[in-house]
Amino acid sequence: MEGSAGTPATVALVRAGIPFTPHAYAHEASSTSFGLEAAEKLDVDAGRVFKTLLTDVDGRLVVGVVPVTGQLDLKALAAAVGAKKAVMADPSLAERKTGYVVGGISPIGQKSRLTTVVDESALTFDTVFVSGGRRGFDIELTPADLARAASAVFAAIARP
Repeated sequence: MEGSAGTPATVALVRAGIPFTPHAYAHEASSTSFGLEAAEKLDVDAGRVFKTLLTDVDGRLVVGVVPVTGQLDLKALAAAVGAKKAVMADPSLAERKTGYVVGGISPIGQKSRLTTVVDESALTFDTVFVSGGRRGFDIELTPADLARAASAVFAAIARP
């Protein structure tokens, strides 16, 4: 698919031999809800589209991957990694540490290997969608392959 190759996420998946399906769409510059925009443009259930959020958990960066239909439960994320408190990370720090821009941060192929937790609701789907590494580009893969590619664990970290 034109424009879908060459992000750090796709390169990492190909290198690891993990199957995925690329999905490019025309990103609207005025859109601020990147995940909901992806669900709408790709015509998929928004519960299957997951957003990647960076947090500061007791002084270290931790990635939370939750459905775009809900919110990250910071207390649950902290507990999932054996910590007491989590706050959202500064967006410029998130961009620097991942190598991606906000709205296009993929849980896969980040510059720095960060602890990653995926909401367990992903396990209810055959495949899920996450950012492919830029706005207007998602990748579809199984929850198990997502966990393998991101060295992630599953936990209940989302709330409606």
